[in-house]
Amino acid sequence: MGILDVGAYEKLASKALHYRHIRSDLISSNIANIDTPFYKAKDISFEQALALEAQKLEAVKSPTLTLAKTDPAHLSPLPTDENAFDRATIFMRPNHAQRNDGNSVDLDIETTQMSKNAVMINALSNALKKRISLMKTVIDSTSRV
Repeated sequence: MGILDVGAYEKLASKALHYRHIRSDLISSNIANIDTPFYKAKDISFEQALALEAQKLEAVKSPTLTLAKTDPAHLSPLPTDENAFDRATIFMRPNHAQRNDGNSVDLDIETTQMSKNAVMINALSNALKKRISLMKTVIDSTSRV
């Protein structure tokens, strides 16, 4: 592990920031297609994957147990999905009323979602800036010694 390796906090925050930017693009696309017939509003689901990854980071590492197979007919254990964190799913937003032309984009919902997303992007970027500033302070103070 190098001296400038990114820690788990930075990886989680940068992945969340990446997904927030994807959500922002999807919301912009929804607003741009507000008059497109049969267009369905899209969103991205990533909060559950981030929550699971955060739980994994907080959990104390315990030794893993391997499954003993006493008979060749026994099934192998299912592999753990280490890359589930990297997956976010884009879906059509449910429970939206469709207009007569089949479009399900609601401008009030989209602008509200855009505002919430912008606040989260600002909070995440400020947290990362603060973390970098703290690291810079530590580096500067150790160089004076």
